[in-house]
Amino acid sequence: MNIGTGKPSRADRERVAHHLIDVVDPDEEFNVAIFRRLALETIDHIHARGKHVVVCGGTGLYLKALTRGLFVGPEQNPEVRNELAREIQEKGLGALYQRLIEIDPAAHSRIHPNDRQRIVRALEVYRLTGKPMSQWQREHDFGDERFDTFKIGLQRERAELYDLINRRCDRMIGEGLLEEVRGLAAKGYSLDLKPLQSVGYRQMGLVLQGMLKIEQAVEEMKQETRHLAKRQLTWFRQDHEIRWLHPESEKEEIRRAAESFLRP
Repeated sequence: MNIGTGKPSRADRERVAHHLIDVVDPDEEFNVAIFRRLALETIDHIHARGKHVVVCGGTGLYLKALTRGLFVGPEQNPEVRNELAREIQEKGLGALYQRLIEIDPAAHSRIHPNDRQRIVRALEVYRLTGKPMSQWQREHDFGDERFDTFKIGLQRERAELYDLINRRCDRMIGEGLLEEVRGLAAKGYSLDLKPLQSVGYRQMGLVLQGMLKIEQAVEEMKQETRHLAKRQLTWFRQDHEIRWLHPESEKEEIRRAAESFLRP
């Protein structure tokens, strides 16, 4: 999964060491707890070599769990999960998402309607404890701070951001995203797997299944990416530690601020 994930190019990875890329296959379980464990191990190894760490990404919960700790919650309950799986089969994932929003309105900004894994987990936690996930997370308070951090948010005007998103989607199609998904399916990976239900991969899967024309798929991909960016900004705007700077017009300020933070 190279194109649709925006994986750094081989040249970039030779120039700067990257970590936690190509660590699982598309059909392997991966979640925020696994990410935090792998990331902490990696950061410890990097620090042991006397190096600094740059964490780059857009998944707010993963970054928050890494820098502030993680609410683990009750263990998975097979009986509850099987019951929820039957409901999805009978009523569709949308019905469960709607129930989750009624139980926990805060989930609307945190969980995408297509994110089956997190919808099921949030309903499972509520069923087992009687409290919504957002309440557990507030009570946990994310107070486990292991690192000194300096947070930079890349800020653009909305029109500029949306134009870049649209061009990025077109570039992915030109680089062969449809062929990438066709190749994954040929290797036996189900198009229903969570990674293949993410933005871009899901639309290309629908094209392969004959349910969307490529032009429709690209437009839907652009729209969903814009919606994703909006949700990410909503999440990150709540973090008052982030310093927002433009990645081009304020590039030198970003460099100076980072150097000042890293200076002994």
